[in-house]
Amino acid sequence: MKERLIAGIDLGSSAIRMAVGQVLPTADKRETLSLIGAVEVPSAGVSKGMVSSMEDAVSAISACLEQAERQIGLPVSEAYVGLGGSYISVQLAKGVIGVSRPDGEIRGEDVHRALESARSVVNPANYEIMHVLPRGYSVDGQAGIKDPVGMQGIRLEVDAHIVQGLSTHVRNVTKSVFRTGLDISELVFVPLAAAEAVLTGRQREVGVVLVNVGAVTTSLAIYEEGELMHAAVVPIGSDHITSDIAIGLRTSLDVAERLKREYANANAEQVSRHEEVDLREFGAPQSELVSPRFISDIAQARVEEIFERVEKELKRVDRSGMLPAGAILTGGGVKLQGMVDVAKGTLRLPVAISQTTGVQSPLVEVLQDPAYATSVGLVAWGFGGERDGNVGGGMRAPSKSGELLKKVGNPLKRIFKSFIP
Repeated sequence: MKERLIAGIDLGSSAIRMAVGQVLPTADKRETLSLIGAVEVPSAGVSKGMVSSMEDAVSAISACLEQAERQIGLPVSEAYVGLGGSYISVQLAKGVIGVSRPDGEIRGEDVHRALESARSVVNPANYEIMHVLPRGYSVDGQAGIKDPVGMQGIRLEVDAHIVQGLSTHVRNVTKSVFRTGLDISELVFVPLAAAEAVLTGRQREVGVVLVNVGAVTTSLAIYEEGELMHAAVVPIGSDHITSDIAIGLRTSLDVAERLKREYANANAEQVSRHEEVDLREFGAPQSELVSPRFISDIAQARVEEIFERVEKELKRVDRSGMLPAGAILTGGGVKLQGMVDVAKGTLRLPVAISQTTGVQSPLVEVLQDPAYATSVGLVAWGFGGERDGNVGGGMRAPSKSGELLKKVGNPLKRIFKSFIP
């Protein structure tokens, strides 16, 4: 029997990570997902979430793909690709349609038409729609409906989040991946993918914010009552901490990065004022003593700014300090010591570093590493979509209408495949 693989690629500004999962049958004829491979290579050709050099990006993605195939011993032909950065926007739209059947029974086709109606409301120039995510349905004015299929009514409304990316950004990422020989199953907004890996159904139901701290941007997704409530991208990431340290100490970025990893603490109060380290030991050309407390003071100021911007987004949707499941931190940037302490103080919420849930794997260290949350989440996203039939359409709908969306296909795949000779 042919191996059924699902791959996910996270194109970060500092690292490109790829995870591969295998779909396995169980004794009760269901399917389970097992993570069998995960690799990371330094990023090249990607800056601030966008492709800055096509050739370098293709080479880095190819290197990541080759390592992954060697690790699992199997070829990978297609992958789910994470898309992030400040060139992604999320907008709320409403779709309204009349129920087509004379007896008023709502079918999957009606749900799809309602989502398409919401999609048509948002059509800005130079942007491509990636996802249409229903927030809730109304039937003849009755709100709060999650799955209207099978109900009776005349008028069907849907409130949906439209996730869209700048066309040039989407096209360049797509072309870079296609040139490696990989097909794209779907383009997925980064925080949505990470949420698939690290959030439980209970957390989504009671209210939670996922904060994904990357190299140059921080993305967040707020869930409540099981649905996405709000999402945003903040143009600050962990590389800004490195830059601040480099400027504060008048040293190189490489030295600053090593100091950040080994000595910086976002909660500066935990660091002694009397300890000193020599910059020459970290690659500086001249000997100079600096205090880890001073390094931590610099880092804390930037980390506080990141979470203040997150708090601003929470206030925008009236959820400041009001999410019972708190904040889940993910992404490579949250490995900085003291992150949780600063987040707790700024957000006034319970805070925890993410760990992957719902995915089996012998690679325990990967499941516990927040840097791999997005790539593993892309695999989980693909598994969930294939299981429910919502494959590649950019829309997530109740599973009863999933087969219809499966027939729609991925418009991005159809469009951008034509750009590759």
